[in-house]
Amino acid sequence: MSVAHLAQPGILEPIPAQGRYLSCQLRVGAEPQTVLRRLGSQADGLSTVVALGASLVRELGAEIPGLKTFCGIDGALIKLPATPTDLLVWLRGTDRGHLLIRSRHIETLLAPAFDLTDITDAFNHDNGRDLTGYEDGTENPEGEKALAVAFLPESAGLLAGSSFVAVQRWRHHMSRFEAMPREQQDHTVGRERDSNEEIDDAPESAHVKRTAQENFEPEAFVLRRSMPWAKGNEGGLVFTAFGHSFDAFEAQLRRMSGAEDGITDALYTFTEPETGAYFWCPPVKEGLIDLRAVGV
Repeated sequence: MSVAHLAQPGILEPIPAQGRYLSCQLRVGAEPQTVLRRLGSQADGLSTVVALGASLVRELGAEIPGLKTFCGIDGALIKLPATPTDLLVWLRGTDRGHLLIRSRHIETLLAPAFDLTDITDAFNHDNGRDLTGYEDGTENPEGEKALAVAFLPESAGLLAGSSFVAVQRWRHHMSRFEAMPREQQDHTVGRERDSNEEIDDAPESAHVKRTAQENFEPEAFVLRRSMPWAKGNEGGLVFTAFGHSFDAFEAQLRRMSGAEDGITDALYTFTEPETGAYFWCPPVKEGLIDLRAVGV
């Protein structure tokens, strides 16, 4: 049987027109159970996707096999910030004002136990393109393959339909990118921007060659649901990779960061991550977040 009915539907839906990421930290000495129960009773997993960090799960006295804290990649030749967070709420919608109102409601709901430490506003740009103009998530798995890649199977009991997600907010140095000749931009990504066709003779550092999911052993497929973000005149990408474990994401990041063969991804010439965290996305039950696996 498919686990689609158990998965938070916002993970499977296309990128929304508007998004808002709320990072929340459990206050020292606070009891999170009651607040999380209230959140679970209101979050539908579609307009409000919920994800718990390893530290929060430990605080609840629970264990989710496979969940851990992001600590970077051993041997990485570039900086990979680790910024663990207890709770992540991804708001999805079509109206930025509505997201503001909803995020204020959630902040109030969580206030007895959590501090809202960061807000990142995001959006769908040019039908799913990065701010650089290149299409994002071209080789995303679809249908049953997406379900197998992103979610724990029916046999996982209370964890069936749950997912692990890696989240990094990348900041683009747009002036660096804009200064590149068009051919260099294409070779940095490994695709021709207008046609989205792969460039066969792109250098080994090209992003597409670094992360070709089928070229890993085992294959390293993830379900990407990344969104561009902007604040003032700065911007970048909130990279999100959903999986039934963190293995595929780590395999890709290991190769991107040069830890595997000494070649770093050419993307680092104009962009860099400024956050990095791992989370567990609970399943849903009867249209609401199901936190029974962590005793809530």
